[in-house]
Amino acid sequence: MPCPFLRLHSLADAAPLLAVLQGRNEPEPAVPGKPGTEEQVATILHRVEKEGLEAVVDFTRRFDAPAFTEAQFKVPAAALKAAFARMDPQDLAMLQQAVHNIRIYHERQRENSWFITGEDGSIMGRRVLPVDRAGLYVPGGKAGSTPLISSLLMGAIPAQAAGVQEIAVVSPPGPDGTIHEAILAVAHLLGITEVYAAGSAWGVAALAFGAGPLAPVDVIAGPGNIYVATAKRLLLGRVGIDMIAGPSEILVIADHTANPAWAAADMLSQAEHDPIASALCLCTDEALAHAIHAEVARQAALLPRKDIAAHSLQKYSAVAVVPNIATAVNIANAVAPEHLELLVQDPWAVMPGIRHAGAVFMGHHAAEALGDYMAGPNHVLPTMGTARFASPLGVETFCKKMSIVAPSAAFSRSNAAHVARFARMEGLEAHARSALCRGEG
Repeated sequence: MPCPFLRLHSLADAAPLLAVLQGRNEPEPAVPGKPGTEEQVATILHRVEKEGLEAVVDFTRRFDAPAFTEAQFKVPAAALKAAFARMDPQDLAMLQQAVHNIRIYHERQRENSWFITGEDGSIMGRRVLPVDRAGLYVPGGKAGSTPLISSLLMGAIPAQAAGVQEIAVVSPPGPDGTIHEAILAVAHLLGITEVYAAGSAWGVAALAFGAGPLAPVDVIAGPGNIYVATAKRLLLGRVGIDMIAGPSEILVIADHTANPAWAAADMLSQAEHDPIASALCLCTDEALAHAIHAEVARQAALLPRKDIAAHSLQKYSAVAVVPNIATAVNIANAVAPEHLELLVQDPWAVMPGIRHAGAVFMGHHAAEALGDYMAGPNHVLPTMGTARFASPLGVETFCKKMSIVAPSAAFSRSNAAHVARFARMEGLEAHARSALCRGEG
């Protein structure tokens, strides 16, 4: 059996499933003789902060590239250009179209500064500014086997749309100490010149603290494994982050009009990511549910990453029959999935009821993979139920706001007594006097 087959009559019936999903991606706890994930990452961060590039090289030798040297840490601009020159013309055309779509979408997200002027001439406002430096983590997979160039696009383009002037990229090297050529080529395509070979928690630490030629950044964005996520969480406050990303997940709501082969393919598009990824399908039609269940088994057996998908399907996935769309929506909102597909006859009628999801894919032709690569919206999305309060990575990730207070003399005088009274209620006499001295003019 590829994944459980369930009947969920209400949201209450889904409680055990929700508990299983919430238990994923918890940092490994400490046990006697072995520190937990958080302790391991804290040690890595401390070493990189104190030792800089020396620590980064040491960790890289131990875990990625045994003969790694300091000279390999920063990738020369000539290597980026050479990788770009070797790109297949068809790949380049495809990437240029993706860049175009993603850039148009994210440029629409830019916020404007604004000011309001009172009758007495006072001006109050908010100024929107990009951060000075952004750091992007780009996963490379084991030994660079799955270079997530799409994540580079999804991090760099919003930062550029925000107006960030300096962007640094880190990505884990393969055993020979080099980063996958596709990542180098795409960096050049995007006009990025700072690329560094460093992965896992030490790569994130290098962005935060600086290491050798890599200067510290203000914001770190990009997905990664549990060590990357834990490092970002521990560094929050020292730097800004986009989010603490967990394992991939998809929830499909399907009615009688859905194509079972398509629904199964979409479930597997996430199951193949990670053994703890989740792929759920809620069907209002029992015959369709059985058809999707069978298709999942058939298609999973054909995948190159079938072992990874099998674990995800068996432990954290399910095909479930529900009585109606309303029940499916209630369960979906409780899950708050990273990706939510509406494979239904009228997705726009269903969409207003959706409160919590990282991204919603509308209709039978909206494959999740389309959003990963070409549609335009960002694919770095909140996971593990955090879509209840979090948003996709976007231009705002790389911006900060500054309040502007420019009162007129009349406004200052007319409010001096009020400020003083307020300050004295809080026991802050110096605050009171600061306002009153201007009220005397």
